[in-house]
Amino acid sequence: MDTFRKYIHADHSDQKEQPDWGIKVLDVGHYVHPVNTVYPDSKHPEGYFFEWDKGRVLAEYQLVYIASGTGVFEAEKLGKVDIQPGTLFFLYPGIWHRFKPDTNIGWTEYWVGFEGSYASHLMKQECFNPERPLIQMGFNAEFINIFIQLIDTIRFGGAGSNQLAACLTIQLLGLVYASALLKAQSNSRKTQLINNIKYSIHENLNTNISPEELAAKHNVSYAWFRKAFKEITGKSPGQYQLNLKIQKAGKMLKETDLSIAEVAFQNGFESEYYFSRIFKSKMLLSPSKYRNHS
Repeated sequence: MDTFRKYIHADHSDQKEQPDWGIKVLDVGHYVHPVNTVYPDSKHPEGYFFEWDKGRVLAEYQLVYIASGTGVFEAEKLGKVDIQPGTLFFLYPGIWHRFKPDTNIGWTEYWVGFEGSYASHLMKQECFNPERPLIQMGFNAEFINIFIQLIDTIRFGGAGSNQLAACLTIQLLGLVYASALLKAQSNSRKTQLINNIKYSIHENLNTNISPEELAAKHNVSYAWFRKAFKEITGKSPGQYQLNLKIQKAGKMLKETDLSIAEVAFQNGFESEYYFSRIFKSKMLLSPSKYRNHS
């Protein structure tokens, strides 16, 4: 697809009276930014061009989709964030921001600027937050096809082009909205499932139930379970389970008269020697010294 950009409200020939669809498209574009060149290029009109050191504040909403390449994004109340292919970010009216592709890689971007009553209503929904303006869309063929239709609509004009552009922009925002909701629901289900498995670990501390068995018990693959568990807890399932056993064993050493061998057995360790070695590596004291340490 050829590169294209148009700033509609800067072209007075397009400023005709039209029905209020709740969204008015102000600018749209598709650009392939090559390596080792200054970003953004100087062809943007006043109010859109910016220097990296100063950044920019817009008076409109913009949706920007990075189809390929990498770079960085930074906005008010948000530190510098790496941008990967498939990342979408929103620019909000009155919010300072700046972004650019990696000089050695470049990127391909699509964008649409818009305003209107429905736009303002939609952008106030919970999943659209100026403090969290990035959404990982990945490759979405339907999303890109609608963007191409939007660009062609503005490029070739014709009767009803402004209204059609508004409809296509609403479709884009609808897809982003649905993607954000699905991601939130998926993360919620993931967290709930991992919490259920954490409960199972606590309930089975005195056994040798393996992470693989825990995954099977909850009808998920071990590969998914291990990745999701570490993502949410910061630890692998095995390490989480082992840490809990060591904590429980330490409490038993302090609060009971059970022998070290009995403490090891009740916490599912295969031998006193193995238990003592693991305990010392975690607590920096042998079980006997830990028991007598005030």
